[in-house]
Amino acid sequence: MAKEPQTPLEDELARQEQEAEVTEQAAEERLVEGELEGLIEEDAALEGEVGNPEADMLAAQVEELEQSLAEAKDQALRAAAEAQNVRRRAEQEAEKARKFALEKFVKELLPVVDSLEKALESMEDGASDVHREGVSMTLKMQLGVLNKFGVESVEPQGEPFDPQVHEAMAMVPNPELEPNTVMEVMQKGYLLNGRLVRPAMVVVSQKAN
Repeated sequence: MAKEPQTPLEDELARQEQEAEVTEQAAEERLVEGELEGLIEEDAALEGEVGNPEADMLAAQVEELEQSLAEAKDQALRAAAEAQNVRRRAEQEAEKARKFALEKFVKELLPVVDSLEKALESMEDGASDVHREGVSMTLKMQLGVLNKFGVESVEPQGEPFDPQVHEAMAMVPNPELEPNTVMEVMQKGYLLNGRLVRPAMVVVSQKAN
């Protein structure tokens, strides 16, 4: 049986029904999408709320580790500085011991030098040139050996009195010299590598009355 042709009115009603179905379907789809998005956002919010305590704990642990690392670095630097100071002090002590190891030996030799100098000064004109030359050569060799090992003589004749290296044996008024000037050296002093071994015994001028 053949289908009866539809009128224009029926066609319009069918078209509107079809559009209403499409619109309703699209609305349902949007509603479903919106619900899904809301659920996703809620899940994310829940996950964030659940994860915050753990994140805070991890952050606290990281901060604690960073602080421990900084303290360890500081301790390492302090230990390195202390080790360097100890090494430097040990080197200084070793150098000092090397420089002044001969101090006692030098003190024992100085009276010999004094005796040779006095012997050379006391030789009268009647002494032979050979004797004077022998004593002079011996004294020169002795002083050369001492000088080789860092020994220097202190002869402050005419210099200002220095209590660090001079020992005043007498104070004599002298209008021709400034007060506290070394007038006479009774016994030479000696230094070993710059350190006093024996002070020079001197007579010092003072202001005349």
